[in-house]
Amino acid sequence: MQTRTKFSAYTRFSLITLLYNFLVILWGVFLRASKSGDGCGQHWLTCHGEVIPAAPAFKTVIEFSHRISTAIAGLLVLVMLIWALRKFKFSDLPLRFATLSFVFIIFDVLIGAALLLTGNTADTWTPTRPFWMAGHLIITFGLLAVLTLNVWSVDKGALGRPKSKILLFSMVALTSGILLTGVSGSVAALSNMLHKSASLTEGLMQDFSSESPIIVRLRIFHPIISTIVAAGLVFFAGWARRTFSTERSLLRLGVWLEIVVIIQVACGVATIFLGAPIVMQLIHLFLADLVWILFVLIAAELFLKRGSAGGSEV
Repeated sequence: MQTRTKFSAYTRFSLITLLYNFLVILWGVFLRASKSGDGCGQHWLTCHGEVIPAAPAFKTVIEFSHRISTAIAGLLVLVMLIWALRKFKFSDLPLRFATLSFVFIIFDVLIGAALLLTGNTADTWTPTRPFWMAGHLIITFGLLAVLTLNVWSVDKGALGRPKSKILLFSMVALTSGILLTGVSGSVAALSNMLHKSASLTEGLMQDFSSESPIIVRLRIFHPIISTIVAAGLVFFAGWARRTFSTERSLLRLGVWLEIVVIIQVACGVATIFLGAPIVMQLIHLFLADLVWILFVLIAAELFLKRGSAGGSEV
């Protein structure tokens, strides 16, 4: 009973850490969409050269609060790692995923700082900004994945390799597709922010105009890529439900993934027609992150060695 209580406490704290980081990511989207990324100027760790900004402007408040929330997120991950070091053996999955979580959040902070120090914030355009944003998004998705797996792995056994090579290829292809969708989405969001169209018709004309900046012409690829990946995810979720119909966890996750993907596609269409307002961007990213988490959980269940013993505690 004592072991179960300790595991339960660790799981609850890990879940809180995951949810908090989820909120910090959403706040980061609001930071970008509101063009508040330069609220502290090109200063890091200080804000306009001050530890605590005096008489801050509105965008300074947004930027500074994002820094504070990110610092708290890092602290939560550090506490989770120390807890895991005390409670698990190195071979146990929770400790491995807690360690990866700490590594990913360090890289996430460093890339965010690099965006700031190189001036790739607010409505500033440089040719390297899409690459910085792509790296930032991939690291953030990696952080969400390992935080999710840390919560999931507490009462799980060892991970193996799926028996089917087709299944393994499908998961790799879908993982790549989700990341590509996220990267293309970040490029499209940056394009809409820097070159906002007055109407959908004007936006389409800009997308296909040879005189438009390259970043504008690239944004048309996001709805195309996302539609293909969404279809692949729905097919994958349906296949997982049918193939592993005796596994209740896979049944539930498959159904949820199908539902969220369909809602996400509808939200994406609405975002385009409404001109990408900030609230729709937040909802769109929230659903995208939720799709990613559900896919990670399904993939983890498929990699799980059935019948293995759970992780051990020191």
